[in-house]
Amino acid sequence: MTIRTAMVLAAGLGKRMRPLTATRPKPLVSVAGKPLIDHALDRLRDAGVARAVVNTHYLADALEAHLNGRKGGPEIVLSDERAQLLETGGGATKALPLIEDDRFLIVNSDNLWVDGPVRAIDLLDTQWDNARMDALLLLVPIARAHCHGGKGDFRLDPRGQVLRPAPGKMAPFVFTGVQLVSRRLFADAPEGAFSMNILWDRAIEAQRAFGVVHQGLWFDVGTPPAIAKTEALLAAE
Repeated sequence: MTIRTAMVLAAGLGKRMRPLTATRPKPLVSVAGKPLIDHALDRLRDAGVARAVVNTHYLADALEAHLNGRKGGPEIVLSDERAQLLETGGGATKALPLIEDDRFLIVNSDNLWVDGPVRAIDLLDTQWDNARMDALLLLVPIARAHCHGGKGDFRLDPRGQVLRPAPGKMAPFVFTGVQLVSRRLFADAPEGAFSMNILWDRAIEAQRAFGVVHQGLWFDVGTPPAIAKTEALLAAE
């Protein structure tokens, strides 16, 4: 295992999860007996990731208190966004000075995954090709994107390159919220708040964005009704 660091995106407002997020940040919403962010951090720990940089904004004190009380790995380093919510791309860019590695994971704290025959993070690690890639996204077929109500996000060409769907067309794959990236992806990144989509589209145009297909379970735990559905599917496994 050579991936040492992950950036965990945990600063969002959690509007779709209201009313549960009226008094707690979304990463602290409990699913199957533990907060969403602990599911993500436990997966990182199990894969040997030693350090997690976690960004905070909404109800940051509550999230920080929880992380400070967490036992076991990975080591937690906080990236404070109290002054301004920076979205996914801006949040990851702000955290770069806290990340020592040339390549690192970025993980959304509000998606839940279960590893299949091959651990998802190991799959990203073994498929990474530094000469060709700036981003390697973990994708799941839309038919296996549990609790996901939207359209697909990407398609894959025969070489594994990520492509956007044609206008008006469904895409066969959904982004899981887990990706392995190079610092090159952030070269000349915009300032302030912006979406990762800006960086992805630039990498797609340069033919340096790739994808691999997750072999286990994945859940989009974005709304209160999705919690019960996710718990029922997990219990049935």
